[in-house]
Amino acid sequence: MKLIPMIVGNWKLNKTPTAGSSFVEKTTNLLLEMKNVSVIFAPPFTGLFDLNVEPPFYSAAQNCHWEENGAFTGEISVSMIQDCGTSFVILGHSERRHIFGETNEWINRKVKAVLAGNLKPILCVGESLEQRDAGQTELVLKSQLEEGLNGVNSLQNVVIAYEPVWAIGTGVTASLEQVESAHHSVRKILDDLYPNSDDIHVLYGGSVNSGNAESLIQVSGVNGFLIGGASLDVTTFTSIINNVENFQMRTL
Repeated sequence: MKLIPMIVGNWKLNKTPTAGSSFVEKTTNLLLEMKNVSVIFAPPFTGLFDLNVEPPFYSAAQNCHWEENGAFTGEISVSMIQDCGTSFVILGHSERRHIFGETNEWINRKVKAVLAGNLKPILCVGESLEQRDAGQTELVLKSQLEEGLNGVNSLQNVVIAYEPVWAIGTGVTASLEQVESAHHSVRKILDDLYPNSDDIHVLYGGSVNSGNAESLIQVSGVNGFLIGGASLDVTTFTSIINNVENFQMRTL
């Protein structure tokens, strides 16, 4: 089944609401003819409410809490995200795992809360350089997927993003062979957990740029990108999207 590529721009701790709205307006105006790609903007929480987008453009939160309300200073709930008109929530990003100590159990609670709120989680998985060098990539992916999706009955509204931690924001991109191998592992694990799950988006994230996007989108099992730094510049981000759109047009 051929899926429409999904390109997610994760702004991380960047752009004020005013700057974010201006960025989205400029980007969408340059992509008025786009028909074969879905684009998702993931601003900081403060920028979600004013991010007025319509398909094929969507918005995503960068995180959430699994509780609906309570004494959780600094957190945001699924219903708060819903009220912003947001469709997706990024969960388990490597920076959340490694900087803030989020565990697979915590991430699993968030995944289930997001699904219960009729939003779509973008579950991030990936290995560190030490884990890759130790030959543990598949073991790490299996643990993150099994534990992160524990109790989830269907992948219908789930997106997976594979991001080798050693390639995020480093300028180092995994080779096409490494990307294909990891995506094959993700697909195999998902198929073991959820037979006939080949219609789920599995994105690649890790120093994607306008120079490598067209090659990466052709890798078997890659259905789009989770982009960090390159999503902050209008010219670079639209170039990546146009490269994917053009490839899609040639293969229709």
